[in-house]
This record gives sequence, C-alpha cells and structure tokens, in this order.
Amino acid sequence: MITTAGTYHTPVLLKESVDGLDIQPDGVYVDVTFGGGGHSREILRRLGPNGRLYGFDQDADTERNICDDPRFTYVRSNFRYLKQWMRYKGEEHIDGLLADLGVSSHHFDDAERGFSFRFDAPLDMRMNKSAATTAAEVVNNYTEEQLTQIFSLYGELRNARQIGAALVKARQQQPIATTGQLLEVTERLFAREREKKEVAKMFQALRIEVNHEMDALREMLAGACQVLAHGGRLSIITYHSLEDRMVKNMIRTGNVEGNSHQDFFGRTEAPLRPVNKVTVPSDEEQENNPRSRSAKLRIAEKI
Repeated sequence: MITTAGTYHTPVLLKESVDGLDIQPDGVYVDVTFGGGGHSREILRRLGPNGRLYGFDQDADTERNICDDPRFTYVRSNFRYLKQWMRYKGEEHIDGLLADLGVSSHHFDDAERGFSFRFDAPLDMRMNKSAATTAAEVVNNYTEEQLTQIFSLYGELRNARQIGAALVKARQQQPIATTGQLLEVTERLFAREREKKEVAKMFQALRIEVNHEMDALREMLAGACQVLAHGGRLSIITYHSLEDRMVKNMIRTGNVEGNSHQDFFGRTEAPLRPVNKVTVPSDEEQENNPRSRSAKLRIAEKI
C-alpha cells in the first residue's frame, strides 16, 4: 500500500489512472484533486524536464504536501475554476487532467473536520475551511423539504423524508451541533443490518451539499473539455453513482445531463471518446485500501 505525505492520503488506482493519461514528456497536465500528492508525484516521475504539472486543491491542509519540483505549480482553488486558472497561467491547452473525486483519507481521519461518524466532532464538513456554510448550518436551517431532497438526491436514502422530519423536530429543542447529536437523532431510522452503510450515505449527502460538489464537478468537466488539447486525456476516478453518471454522460454526450445532440447525418456530437471500459481496483487494493472499494476509473480522449 503506497502512502504519501505521511499518512495524509492513500492514492487510489494510482498506476491505472496515470497510465490513462498517456503522458507526453513535454506535456502540460493538471491534477485537480492534489490532496496528498500521490498522483501528482507519479505524473512528475513520468514527465520530462520541460513538462509542467498544476495541482489544484481548495483545502489549505494540502499545502504541506506541495511537491518540491520546478515543473510543479500548486493552485489553492476549487477545481470548478480550472478554465479561469489555466487562462491566468497562460496555458491555452492542457494535455491531460486527472481527478480523484470524493473525500481524502485525511478528511475522514481528521476528527475535528466532522466528515466521519467515527468521531464525535463539530458538524463541519467543509473542504475549504474558509467557506461560509457548515453541515451544522444545513441541518439546523434548511427546511424539511430541502433536507428531504438532499438525503434523497445525494444520499439516495429511501427514508429521506423521515430523516428530514426527525432533524426538524429535534432542532426545535436544541441545535444539532455535533456528529454525535446527529447520530443520536437519526439512529432509530436505520435498519441495524444496514446502519453503517446508510449513515455513511447520510454523511455523504450533507458533505456534497456543504461543498456544492455536483455544481463544482459540472463546471470542472465543462471547463476541462474546453481547455483539453485534441488527443489529450481525462482520467477520472469516481466513488458514487451521481458523480459517475455525470462523468459518463460528459464522455458520451458532451454534457453532464446526458442530452445528446446530433449532426446532419444523425451522429452524436461529443467532444470526447471513451478509451477504456470502466476500471475498478484489484481485490488486493480493495483489501489494503477500503476507500477504493467503490472506485471506478473512466478515461476519455479529446476528439
């Protein structure tokens, strides 16, 4: 098992995702989910002296992992601003982009961040600690209908309405400020045999809402298609059905909604073509790195 920057994060599908970029030694590449720097270091290992790599991350904690390499540029920003940053850096086109979506091992292991139900911690869940909205604000201020929609759409929980109603009722007595309080309010709503999995989905739904992950992914994918050079590659690792569907649709139709547009001859107009069948981690990787168990890798090339 390969770890990077101490125990910050274990990269998933490291070789497969970087192989998918088909790296050209003098090319320009972007790792939009820098994190612990594992994927970035592997990209740098394959680049020549004139190659360039940009690493994006909105979490200030990742600055401790910056690669000491003149070919590397760290960008502390949400990846939704990819296109704007590439223009600012004077890069008209890039030759490849890698994204390892979801949450890093560091976020789950940092008790104070509130990403994991393993710890009793403040309900935070912000990837960018300077962002305005925390999970506590969502839980305590959203309407029952809004909460229901979040847990249904982002958590795909069948009892989303009951969860929303329970939170609204409980917060009338006192604010729900910690992960422990959230679990106490909702634990009776989950079947014992599926409790951990469904609680994880509830936390996932709140995290996605707090960080506007679906909006950010939509904007990043659209920007990537615009800045990617012809023949350039996207290599994207997803972890849940919503983000995987968006990536799949972008590759198939050129938009995350999956709305196909056809030319005069009835051919679907799309800027990308799939390079691989969906790649999943080996049994060995899944055993060594539990985070990888739901991972899917999709690789596409700019036509």
